[in-house]
Amino acid sequence: MSKIPFAAFAVVVLCSACSTKQAPSPTESAKPSAQAAAASKTPELTVAQVATALRDKRATVVDANGPETRQQYGVVPGAVLLSDHRNYALSELPSDKSQPLVFYCGGTQCRASDAAASRALSAGYASVSVMREGIKGWVSAGQPVASMPKS
Repeated sequence: MSKIPFAAFAVVVLCSACSTKQAPSPTESAKPSAQAAAASKTPELTVAQVATALRDKRATVVDANGPETRQQYGVVPGAVLLSDHRNYALSELPSDKSQPLVFYCGGTQCRASDAAASRALSAGYASVSVMREGIKGWVSAGQPVASMPKS
């Protein structure tokens, strides 16, 4: 087994908690994609930077997690909750495309935030970044969370 498909498989397995839909096959994951290229260029912010931006009302935080992850860890207070990290309606985002957006998902191994951020960039949002540590890093840093009601 070559290293690339194995690494892609490991990412898919490790991100299963943040995924809401079917994971790509190992052969799809191994192929370079426009989404992966865009994700690698998306600026990353730390938990502390995001907390400051929220406090100063300089950014909108966008949650790309699925319901299970939201239920388990909660959400960043005030976050926009996407219906799906890949195919969400653009109307779920702020109408002002100059508004800075910070996407997050489960944690460092999850890439749902990258997919969601890539969609926003493609739609013309000018300032898009990701919080790589995700909700797990947010919680670990002692930042406040909003609980999700049980459905």
